[in-house]
Amino acid sequence: MASLGTTVGAIIAVPLCLCAATNTAPVGGLYIAARSLLNVLRGIDSFVFALLFVAAVGLGPFAGVLGIALHSAGSIAKLWSETIETVERGPVDAATMSGAGRLKIIVHALLPDVLPALASSVLYIWEFNLRASTVLGIVGAGGIGQELKSSIDLLDFPRVLAILLIVLAMVTFVDQVSAMVRRRLS
Repeated sequence: MASLGTTVGAIIAVPLCLCAATNTAPVGGLYIAARSLLNVLRGIDSFVFALLFVAAVGLGPFAGVLGIALHSAGSIAKLWSETIETVERGPVDAATMSGAGRLKIIVHALLPDVLPALASSVLYIWEFNLRASTVLGIVGAGGIGQELKSSIDLLDFPRVLAILLIVLAMVTFVDQVSAMVRRRLS
């Protein structure tokens, strides 16, 4: 749930972050609308989104993925738009003066400068979502959280401990992968 939800959230975040950054928003009204949407997506927790999606699509991991994706899209787009706003203007101005189009400017002048920070942000959100996905199972969104809830309900504490150790191992693994990716991008 965490990996798929983060991936879908990042895909949704790409156009949102470009519209929510002052230096890449096509028009001022779109900037305001994008920032407002990001506030809504970040303001409603993935837990609440998952509850809404459980009611809409039924019990199971799909509701959890949708809940994580929407909340993640808002968080990722907010972090990415702020990173884009702090980019050095030199390469972007040079590409603009050479006659490059909007897409070429973003791909060749903006993206290489901000890619390490963008990757770091999405990896952080992925780590957070891994932990959050455990809680989502409690509301019926499936995944390892549902197994944890069942084990607690049955007072099967050795199994609870095993599940918690698995979650801890997964979070540690993701943290190590994140650190490796950040080092390679730097």
